[in-house]
Amino acid sequence: MTPSVRQIEGLTVRVDDVIYMPSLEAPSERPHPFVYFISIRNDSPQTITIRGRKWIVREKNGETIVVEGEGVVGQTPVLAPGERFSYNSYHVTHSGAVAEGAYFCQTEDGEWVLARIPEFRLEVPAWA
Repeated sequence: MTPSVRQIEGLTVRVDDVIYMPSLEAPSERPHPFVYFISIRNDSPQTITIRGRKWIVREKNGETIVVEGEGVVGQTPVLAPGERFSYNSYHVTHSGAVAEGAYFCQTEDGEWVLARIPEFRLEVPAWA
């Protein structure tokens, strides 16, 4: 990415839901799986393409995990003004965590812009 990445008004991210899913496979060192549902909405006047993402996950045990990659869920969605892209994915934690991050997007003019992923909690239920 480039240092000139900026936010543009109207490009927003919403965490629609976070669900603890103990039935999903998880490694013994991170036994708590969560599914999260995200919506990215483009209410800006520009068409954008989601090119990459960066997640920062702060575990309750003090560990910080940074996840970076191209696109989102294996895609590089193109969002015209007024369009929305929704998806779900999952993360496994040791003892619960707080997650946040950003999507890196490119306008039709080649300008890099970002959409911040608001902070959300991956809380392990008391019954788990």
